[in-house]
Amino acid sequence: MPLEQGQKAPDFSLPGAGGETIALSGLTGRKVVLYFYPKDDTSGCTLEAQGFNALGDAFEKAGATVVGVSPDSVKSHDKFRAKYGLTFPLASDEAKGMLEAYGVWVEKSMYGRKYMGVERTTVLIDGQGKIARIWPKVKVPGHADEVLEATRALG
Repeated sequence: MPLEQGQKAPDFSLPGAGGETIALSGLTGRKVVLYFYPKDDTSGCTLEAQGFNALGDAFEKAGATVVGVSPDSVKSHDKFRAKYGLTFPLASDEAKGMLEAYGVWVEKSMYGRKYMGVERTTVLIDGQGKIARIWPKVKVPGHADEVLEATRALG
């Protein structure tokens, strides 16, 4: 069942880059920008990560924590963060339970071949843990700016 605006965001606890554990319950009282991306160190995912990273101070001032989530391993996340100087947490969901809970682990198709993968999606969660906004099928250019505006508008 797809997530909807106003619904309580599914809780999660995942291993993150740098050995940290990232849990929604640990971010209570803060706005959370969860952005789901397919794969570390690919062109679109790198541009998206750099976009969020460049606005890190602005998200912090808006009272928000940005968290990137993909099915890549923690080791892959560590390399990705180091290579591009990413300062926000990256959560690893190799088991795909959280990706499924948020409805972003979907059947995709490329060149007629069907496979399962992450649909690039961003979810904005308010300080009470409710979904404030969902961006499905994200197009990377300008996306981080749009998310920042929505985050600021939450007050």
